[in-house]
Amino acid sequence: MSTPSLLILAGDGIGPEVMDEVKKVMAWFDDKRGLKFDISEDLVGGAAYDAHGTPLTDETMAKAQEVDAVLLGAVGGPKYDELDFSVKPERGLLRLRKEMDLFANLRPAQCFDALADFSSLKKELVSGLDIMIVRELTSGSYFGEPRGIFEENGERVGINTQRYTTSEIDRVARAAFELARKRDNRLCSVEKANVMESGILWREVVTKIGAEDYPDVELSHMYADNCAMQLVRTPKQFDVIVTDNLFGDILSDCAAMLTGSLGMLPSASLGVPMANGMPKAMYEPVHGSAPDIAGQGKANPSATILSFAMALRYSYGQGAEADRLEAAVEKVLADGTRTADLMQKGDGTPATTSEMGDAILKALTASL
Repeated sequence: MSTPSLLILAGDGIGPEVMDEVKKVMAWFDDKRGLKFDISEDLVGGAAYDAHGTPLTDETMAKAQEVDAVLLGAVGGPKYDELDFSVKPERGLLRLRKEMDLFANLRPAQCFDALADFSSLKKELVSGLDIMIVRELTSGSYFGEPRGIFEENGERVGINTQRYTTSEIDRVARAAFELARKRDNRLCSVEKANVMESGILWREVVTKIGAEDYPDVELSHMYADNCAMQLVRTPKQFDVIVTDNLFGDILSDCAAMLTGSLGMLPSASLGVPMANGMPKAMYEPVHGSAPDIAGQGKANPSATILSFAMALRYSYGQGAEADRLEAAVEKVLADGTRTADLMQKGDGTPATTSEMGDAILKALTASL
């Protein structure tokens, strides 16, 4: 059996320093659990532009297509704001998603007990929160044609097209139904069928799939604006939410902040199955590149480490080891170890990026 492969694209800002902590975790799994990975590294985003004049080279794109999974840090920063749209750092990320056909973006919003007081909502509303948002990632208004800025009747017009086919809705819905079966057997499908034809089609397709192939899953429907309201009203009413690209972008960020810290949240973007039966996949933290704190040891590596835990579960078939890593992160938080983003309440033991990584390694060792 070949060694599982992983391409690391650390990216910009705090990306490289949080990725250093993931490498330590990988080394621990190699040494203590016999999990070896064929690891390669390359550039993406602003770092790739600085080196090659493009946010993602064809060679790096080819590597991403060949490996079992990609682990990405973060891209972007103010120094790239004036670049042409076609070579902005974010274009590298979008190209990876599109060409790898990563159509299902999994965004968990989990509130660790130790951080329940960090949410802007009351503790009783978020304590124990565990939501999974499944966002369609390769179609919708971010990719639909026509798009652009045009001259029309003497004025400029900006156009983006919300476009979905039956097959695009079908595959992301099935991914969400399968996840719901492994959780609480509840799925809420979110769109705007009251005012958008794409929403009407979305609801029809999801309803048909649920009735024919997933009758055991409790399916509900909700308009996107109501869903946003309900997420901040009674978020624990949800288990799995499936929605389109634009609404998923907005709702997952809303859900992320319910947990108290963007620095704690991972994500997975999954595609079609490969020869080994596992999906093509890219994993990345939800947070951005945070250039204002880059290189200062203030970044929280937890979201990137938890993204690797998702890789263990979805790309490498190591669900038990993923559970072990997630439990180690939770133990460190319960013990009061806090990076700068988690010191807002003034309590806990301050930790640098590296110290947080070391604490997670210590908790991993204690789990043996």
